[in-house]
Amino acid sequence: MSAPEAQRSAPLRALRPSAKVLPEHARSHNRSLVLQNLYRGGLLSRADLARETGLTRVTISDLVAELIGDGLVVETGQREEGRPGKPAILLDINRAGHRIIGVDLSDTGVFRGAVLDLDGGIVTRMEAETDGAEGDEVAAIAVQLVRDLVAAADAPLLGIGIGSPGIVDLAGTVLSAPNLGWSDVALQQLVADATGQPVVVANDANAAALAEHSFGSAVGDFMLIRVGRGVGAGLILGGTPVYGSRFAAGELGHVVVGTDGGDLCVCGKHGCLETWLSVPHLTAGLAAAPDAASRDAVLRRAGERLGIALAPVVGALNLDEVVISGPVELLDGSLTEAAIETFRARTMAEFHGDLTVRMSSLGQDIVMRGAAAMVLSGRLGVS
Repeated sequence: MSAPEAQRSAPLRALRPSAKVLPEHARSHNRSLVLQNLYRGGLLSRADLARETGLTRVTISDLVAELIGDGLVVETGQREEGRPGKPAILLDINRAGHRIIGVDLSDTGVFRGAVLDLDGGIVTRMEAETDGAEGDEVAAIAVQLVRDLVAAADAPLLGIGIGSPGIVDLAGTVLSAPNLGWSDVALQQLVADATGQPVVVANDANAAALAEHSFGSAVGDFMLIRVGRGVGAGLILGGTPVYGSRFAAGELGHVVVGTDGGDLCVCGKHGCLETWLSVPHLTAGLAAAPDAASRDAVLRRAGERLGIALAPVVGALNLDEVVISGPVELLDGSLTEAAIETFRARTMAEFHGDLTVRMSSLGQDIVMRGAAAMVLSGRLGVS
């Protein structure tokens, strides 16, 4: 098996370490366990970490010394304690010591990127217009945007995360992105070669789902529907992203919804969900509508098609919630209401009546922040 094939078939792992593992894997896992507790808890002593992780104090002391030496953990001072004895020294992730670059290639006409801190906060923003470019030309625009962001970073980089439309394998190759004119583009390797930095590339909807999981208010098992130039979805079940056997889990945009035909999709079929719900199609439909009632009808029809697509997914997976990400002015209101009405009419209320459907609160930064979450998970094992 070649290296790329091995990467593509690698087993998935939970985003967050939660217990000790076999000795041969213990060192790396336990590092992540310590980092995860500090990342989420912060300001913990070595004794606190030993209690939280179940590791011995000797092991914790050894791991902490290594992480301080790597610049990933810092001592922040002594805990104020009223009891006798030497106060404990508190530890935290070195949140100011590193930056992450996150890039979103999913929008129409523009690529967005940012330098972020380890908590997903935006430090520096940049954009690059694509002006309808495709293929190698648009790939060059993406690479140059990343180069500019690397140059703007004010601290050492932990890595670069990129959310791309289309089907992306675990090696960061964009297998198919019709809206960008890409087929088998080794984007992860391309950007790594251009920058010399660690790079991870994933589907934009999967990246958005990770952002909701790490920085948003997602609970339990959920699906995130990402509406932009196209339509895709990311799934997180049991704390683990679901990619599918061909890396196409969540590709709802090219599922035909209904049997009444519809517009021709870029994939060659008629009536795909994307032809009803993508931002360009919604915008065109609203522009052609003569009055407010007609515009509302455009949004409700799109919502009904979304509900048709969601019903079997909700029925099969028994999700806790569905989160929608995209332009609030288009999606929140009539469209979402119609989607809820439609999938509830097509599923059993006894099992799915409590499902929450809501808009994400992370706004247009969701893919960039999800790209940062991918780097945190891949490099440090935290989320």
